[in-house]
Amino acid sequence: MTQEEARAYVNYLFTLSLRREDAFGPLAITFLREHDLSQLGIIPEEQFNLLFATVQAFAAEPKRYSIKLELLQKARQLLPSTRFFDPELDRQLDHDIRKTNAELSIYNEAMKAPRGQTVEKQRLIVETDVPEYFLDIAQRRAAAYYQAKYRLTKEAKTAQHFGGAPRRFEPDNLALHKEFPGACAPFMTARTNAFHMMLPFDLKISRTPEDPLEAGVRVFYGKMGYSYPLRYELGKLCSYHDGQVYDIPLEDPNLIFVSVSEVKDREFPAKSLQHSEDVPPEFAYSLAILEHTGSLGPFIQISCNFKVWFDASVVSLLIQGAPDLHEYGLQGGSGLMTRSYASDKVHTYVEAQSQPWQEGLSFNFVNMHLQISPGANTAFVPHSTPIFTVYPVLNRQCYKFEERQQLGESQ
Repeated sequence: MTQEEARAYVNYLFTLSLRREDAFGPLAITFLREHDLSQLGIIPEEQFNLLFATVQAFAAEPKRYSIKLELLQKARQLLPSTRFFDPELDRQLDHDIRKTNAELSIYNEAMKAPRGQTVEKQRLIVETDVPEYFLDIAQRRAAAYYQAKYRLTKEAKTAQHFGGAPRRFEPDNLALHKEFPGACAPFMTARTNAFHMMLPFDLKISRTPEDPLEAGVRVFYGKMGYSYPLRYELGKLCSYHDGQVYDIPLEDPNLIFVSVSEVKDREFPAKSLQHSEDVPPEFAYSLAILEHTGSLGPFIQISCNFKVWFDASVVSLLIQGAPDLHEYGLQGGSGLMTRSYASDKVHTYVEAQSQPWQEGLSFNFVNMHLQISPGANTAFVPHSTPIFTVYPVLNRQCYKFEERQQLGESQ
């Protein structure tokens, strides 16, 4: 930027400030951060006015006060070199700096309030065929997926600092664009501070048999209250169990076709898994998962043999479809593991008490229940995409909701 361009831009910024335009704050702070105003020939008086106007444009939110404090301090350092230096103005700046510092300290203390009691960290013990994938690789994939999808641009982060005057309708002004999903802390926390389940291969679920993925297909008849596994042979649908042929047209809306691709995650430890010699390693895991796929009415149950042990007296496990699942044409079922389910065979419960570390722990499997979204005929999830999320939550007996007005002032 030349000195002439800088002069024109500063005048433009002052015009935005006088008009109380929403775009002034984001544009001014970007200009102040990215340029040395003295080298561009901007005189101290103009620098001071631009700093002070930017300070006044900040949103009245303590989390923005760190940068506000920085600009106030720069303005005070610059004041003696201006022609309108005045002791009273210097005292006012000092007062503003002290006030901002105090408010920032109050905010920081509130945000870092000590816990009332020490809580023992809960252990969730996992049994799975590929622990290095689900506990490490998949979590790295999920973090990269959400960061790439929702990371805020530098411009959006800058715009977050400013609230400004009553807003005007300017949907095409990119300097004001700050309302992105990634700017919402709870939205991002649900994605980045969670444990995600995904698959190292592509998954397709459809209502028609066309264009299945290459590794294999399963067919289910599923509607609310009833489901049945089928297979497709010689142009007919028959029982998956005994081969009995059924007169079901391929256009039946209750048919569900599930297909998978070969393993596509290059870090997946496919060679470490046992498999038949007539099955290529890249297809073995996909086929194993497909073989154990089941149905629950209209839902397809994807089982990865992922077993979790936890202290049910303190922790429950909330399992639900990943927040972005709808973008792939699917809905995910939700479930809450509160203890071991009483629906297995006796030897399972004998084994559950055979090791010292199992004492006092409940167990269950994390399965993914998926249903095609209403109005859709096909759903496709690429490999390494978060499909389900596991949230450890407090057991219902470990907390209660109380009305504030019923508590005494001392509490």
